[in-house]
Amino acid sequence: MTELPSLGEIMRDHKVSRGVALRAFGVLRQEGVAEPAPGERWRVVRSGVRVDRRPLDHQIADIITAEGLEVGEAFPSATALAERFGVSRPTVTKALEKLETAGVLAGGGQGRVRTVRAVPTREERS
Repeated sequence: MTELPSLGEIMRDHKVSRGVALRAFGVLRQEGVAEPAPGERWRVVRSGVRVDRRPLDHQIADIITAEGLEVGEAFPSATALAERFGVSRPTVTKALEKLETAGVLAGGGQGRVRTVRAVPTREERS
C-alpha cells in the first residue's frame, strides 16, 4: 500500500491548519480511499484488496494450519515472519511470545528454533 504524507507534511506543504488536514483525512477515510496506518500515518486503500485486520498473533497462528505444520515441527523464524507480514522483528517477537504463552509454540530463544507445541483449534483462532 502507498503511504500518504504525514499530517505535519500536509500542513507545511499546503499551508493549512491541523483541523483542515484532519478533515481531509476524514473525508478520504469516509470515501474508503485511505485508512490510518501505524505511526500516525495514512495509507491508500486499493479497491478490491482485502487486508487482514486481525492481531498479528492470530495471523501467525494461522500459518500452522495453512502450511499443515504438525506438533514438533520447526516454525518459521522471527526474521522470516517479519518479512512475510511487513512488520518489524520486535513486533513479531511480541506476537510469538503470546503464542508461546498460549501454549501453541515451544519457545525458541536466541539461536534456538521455535517448534509447534499444539495445533490451534478453530475456536482458539477466532
